[in-house]
Amino acid sequence: MLDDEKRLEAFEKMLTEIQKNYETAENKMKQLKAEGKEKSATYRQLMGNKLQYQNMLALYKLHGLLDE
Repeated sequence: MLDDEKRLEAFEKMLTEIQKNYETAENKMKQLKAEGKEKSATYRQLMGNKLQYQNMLALYKLHGLLDE
């Protein structure tokens, strides 16, 4: 089991990665939308990923682990 310091470090790293992935998915979706590719499999996969990241961030916020 991780000690408290390593656990906090792991949490912060995970949170940063989720935020980055959310932003990346959002930016790629905007690009595909501008190209008229909203019905593509890639766009739909990105939408699913974005919603998953959004739900994770909402849980962090709900539990007071995210300042936004």
